[in-house]
Amino acid sequence: MAIRVNPNRMVLLRLTRRLGVASRGHRLLKDKLEGLIQEFVELVKEYREKRLELDKQLPEVMKLFVLAGLTSSDTVIDNALAQVQTPMELTVSQKSVMGVRVPELKVQFGESTDKYSFLDTPPSLDLAVEGMKEYFPKILELAELEQTLRLLIAEIEKTRRRVNALEYVMIPQLEETIHMIKSKLDENERSNITRLMKIKEMRLQQEREAAQSA
Repeated sequence: MAIRVNPNRMVLLRLTRRLGVASRGHRLLKDKLEGLIQEFVELVKEYREKRLELDKQLPEVMKLFVLAGLTSSDTVIDNALAQVQTPMELTVSQKSVMGVRVPELKVQFGESTDKYSFLDTPPSLDLAVEGMKEYFPKILELAELEQTLRLLIAEIEKTRRRVNALEYVMIPQLEETIHMIKSKLDENERSNITRLMKIKEMRLQQEREAAQSA
């Protein structure tokens, strides 16, 4: 559907410029959309691999806690875990992925301030505690990936809507309006040429009649 405008050359020039800008914007947005989709696919693959790794690791860590509970009393295990205090520093920042601001989480463990007696606790408890320390940063990494995927999905949808709006609405409207204005201007030009030819013919006729009268 053409835009309602006054069909003149100034409007034609302005709309032609708008069409050029819209076409360039459409190409850039399509390139961005393709890049976002490619990045999304790669991150989905990475997310699946890390999720499978965590799903495999968690039962192994929990099995060590269960084993520690079987080889020692619950009181000893609870007291030992209560004595372990490990400082943890969590840094939350942002990074850019294809122009999208996504979270970046980093965790760092300090030295344990207290330690339980190794004589009263089974070795499986030590392995379980160390396994949980290794597991926790991976959970944060997986959460970071999951939020990144959510933000990329939102950006992909927004970019796709903008691409479709340009491709199926704005650019066709501008092209149809420009075609309509050109047709109108051509029609006016043909009318002017026809009118000028008639005027010229009338003058020639008048000159011939004047020459015959003389």
